[in-house]
Amino acid sequence: MFIGFRCYHDAPWGIAPRIEPEHTVLAAPRLRLAASIVVEATQAFIAIGRPSLQPPEGLIVAARNQPSPSLSSSRPLQVLAAPCASARLRTRPAARPPVRDDHVLLEAPRLRHRRLGREGGGGDGAGPDAAAIGPGLGYYEDEGSALGGAYRLPPPEIRDIVDAPPLPALSFSPQRDKILFLKWRGLPPIAELARPEEKLAGIRIDGKCSTRSRILFYTGMGIHQLLPDGKLGPEKEVHGFPDGAQINFVTWSNDGRHLSFCIQFDEEDNSTSKLQLWVADVETGKARPLFESPEICLNAVFDNFVWIDYSTLVVCTIPLGRGELPKKPLVPCGPKIQSNEQKNVIQVETFQDLLKDDFDKDLFDYYARSQLLLVTLDGKAKEIGPPAVYTSIDPSPDGKYLLITSIHRPYSFVVPHGRFPKKVDLWTADGQFVRELCDLALAEDIPIAFNSVRNGMSSINWRADKPSTLYWVETQDGGDAKVEVSPRDIIYTQPAEPLEGEQPEILHKVDLRYGGVSWCDDSLALVYESWYKTRRTRTWVISPGSKDTNPRILFDRSSEDAYSDPGSPMLRITPAGTHIIAKVKKENGEGTYVLLNGRGATPEGNIPFLDLFEINTGSKERIWQSDKEKYFETVVALMSDQNDGDISLDRLKILTSKESKTENRQYCVISWPDKKACQITNFPHPYPQLASLQKEMILYQRKDGVQLTATLYLPPNYDPSKEGPLPCLVWAYPGEFKSKDAAGQVRGSPNEFAGIYPTSPLLCLARRFAILSGPTIPIIGEGEEEANDRYVEQLVASAEAAVDEVIRRGVAHPNKIAVGGHSYGAFMTANLLAHAPQLFCCGIARSGAYNRTLTPFGFQNEVRTLWEATNTYVEMSAFMSAHRIKKPILLIHGEEDDNSGTLPMQSDRFFNALKGHGSVKMHSKMITVRNGRCT
Repeated sequence: MFIGFRCYHDAPWGIAPRIEPEHTVLAAPRLRLAASIVVEATQAFIAIGRPSLQPPEGLIVAARNQPSPSLSSSRPLQVLAAPCASARLRTRPAARPPVRDDHVLLEAPRLRHRRLGREGGGGDGAGPDAAAIGPGLGYYEDEGSALGGAYRLPPPEIRDIVDAPPLPALSFSPQRDKILFLKWRGLPPIAELARPEEKLAGIRIDGKCSTRSRILFYTGMGIHQLLPDGKLGPEKEVHGFPDGAQINFVTWSNDGRHLSFCIQFDEEDNSTSKLQLWVADVETGKARPLFESPEICLNAVFDNFVWIDYSTLVVCTIPLGRGELPKKPLVPCGPKIQSNEQKNVIQVETFQDLLKDDFDKDLFDYYARSQLLLVTLDGKAKEIGPPAVYTSIDPSPDGKYLLITSIHRPYSFVVPHGRFPKKVDLWTADGQFVRELCDLALAEDIPIAFNSVRNGMSSINWRADKPSTLYWVETQDGGDAKVEVSPRDIIYTQPAEPLEGEQPEILHKVDLRYGGVSWCDDSLALVYESWYKTRRTRTWVISPGSKDTNPRILFDRSSEDAYSDPGSPMLRITPAGTHIIAKVKKENGEGTYVLLNGRGATPEGNIPFLDLFEINTGSKERIWQSDKEKYFETVVALMSDQNDGDISLDRLKILTSKESKTENRQYCVISWPDKKACQITNFPHPYPQLASLQKEMILYQRKDGVQLTATLYLPPNYDPSKEGPLPCLVWAYPGEFKSKDAAGQVRGSPNEFAGIYPTSPLLCLARRFAILSGPTIPIIGEGEEEANDRYVEQLVASAEAAVDEVIRRGVAHPNKIAVGGHSYGAFMTANLLAHAPQLFCCGIARSGAYNRTLTPFGFQNEVRTLWEATNTYVEMSAFMSAHRIKKPILLIHGEEDDNSGTLPMQSDRFFNALKGHGSVKMHSKMITVRNGRCT
């Protein structure tokens, strides 16, 4: 189990360490240079927006027209399910996936529900030619000094927060008796982010080391024994690798005796070495290379390595005979031709980084093709299978078989690798071919409607509760969500090597779209299904080993209704390293009990809970709940699941994370029957200078009666009687709902720690700003109504309500309120300046898409095409209202943005449209930056 942070919005600074069978990933480092542009720009813009203040001639933000790094995540990090090795997440997640207790993605340093993202680098405002803007607004250099083209550092009060040492990530051994502390640096150098990368088939590859580009790493590891009294023993440092080693892909062996990981080094030409596989003995901490030959290097473009038993791994390596890099012909051999003579209907997103020609196809094969090696801990290795583009290797729970997934030609120029032809084979553990499970054709024609999927077999996986039993799902609607059919999906199961003539067995049928299975044993499994258009989600109880027991619905609810969420079943680890539903036995109690771990959404905010739930009767008992008065505490994992069999309630142990508005997150072990809590970490406050900041979850109403929420942050020791109303930054992200009731529900907790990551708008607190973070901007389409048909109307109404509330409270100056957002929030920002200019003095729009005609086959949650909803596309496009925007707007966009919905040209063209109408605007274009999927 691994605890830490990871950004969902494809991190612009790099790819987080791989989600391993026993743990998850931490948030990537970011550049402190990125911290100042929103802080400084907001202050400057607010000054510009004040009618009573005339800015000096030529006043601009220091970063105008110069490249600046920008790093962040814009989607909040959530407690999520991460799968075990035998049940990894596939491309079709459940509507509410079952909680995987072996590892978690915790809500990041953390501007909770709304997606807060990247800022760029700006000026520190210190210079002889700086012009004073006003009390509390800082200083800014004039235009001439701002165009020097150099990176700038933020002011000291911002720099101190950004440079705060990052907390280590934690990883628990499978036996729950040891904790691995993984240390990492906070900020990568710009040169590292600027390394060249190959953009092929929808991914970006570091060709020098055969892995994804900008991959993150750890700098050191320390092992602590978890003592019987719940405290930690002294640290045992993992040692033996050279200084400066960059560590990644850290994995426990299933017996907890070894760690496997990759290391690489920086080289003199600003590149990194190829990945080498190492192992460490947990008892001694001594690490060593696994392969005797330094010529054997990992290929981690897709999968990298996996344990199949306590002493054997399957490793993806660079083929030794790979040869020289293909050379692009100087003269093309002919024109690039695409045709649709078959008149196929192919509607695809505006995917980026696609293959462009035959040379790209060869280059993709060169980098992505791996040779699989079977290697034991003594370093003995043998090749298994031919070189191929292997995308995943999944061993059966008993270690006797391998489920091998690969992609092959013909490749496509219009879709990324995930839709290339895909082959799934079954091998023995020593590499002998058993049988082909499927060979799916190129999937260019998946419909754009939500819940549309690839036709054919999918989600092929191992049952977590059986030694070597496969299960998969097959669509009955051809993958097209618009086709009405019952059932829509059928789940099948079959032994790895069936008897002659033995056909797959139907496990269950669903009428919505299949969303996954949580296994327990032959008497119990939970099947999930959901349908986006209606927001309906259902959970079925089935008995896999009994054909006489009819499936029944356990939960049938709206996925939007947070208040009715019963929670997710907690899972336990098995000796094979898989994860199954944990059964609990009560003293002198009958029945089948499981633990439901819930967020506990209430009108007062989230109050997480743990319920003892009887599967057959539906009765439940709340055996633990977070303290709602001061703390926000959540259940992270079971700590008493080392042995087979049901867990006795009076011997239950759980791991929780606990925090408050002013206290950093700490981890505790709670033991039954007395529920005694023992804190096992003591992390310091990362920025004590903001320890006394004020945080409040506020409720207010939109004029149509919809209840809205937001989190209001005020600077430390703020006294309204002395300071009066403050400059205010409203940072938001719209969301779609099918009902007003769901849109008005409270999400999040007022007691969560105010985590501030290096590109967070909360940095403005250090400059005495008020921050309205994540005000709900619901776009509601009830019944048959499409939400976006009244997008502008509802957007403006929500913004008006938020602005009125902060003014009513006396914390925001009416003439000094700025609005900002990332991606779809940037789109929101531009629309608000166009349609509600009276509300805001300026705006900050980061990595947005402003012209919806450039995303004609849908965007965000809009599934209609441009030709089906022309008026909606045009009316929503801020680009079409560029002539209305007269307030200052700062556009920030990454030149390396790889998100399919936010091409960098969106900002370029919007900037030109604004300039063509003489609007006041500032356009800062970032380099070496990515967005991720939002719009």
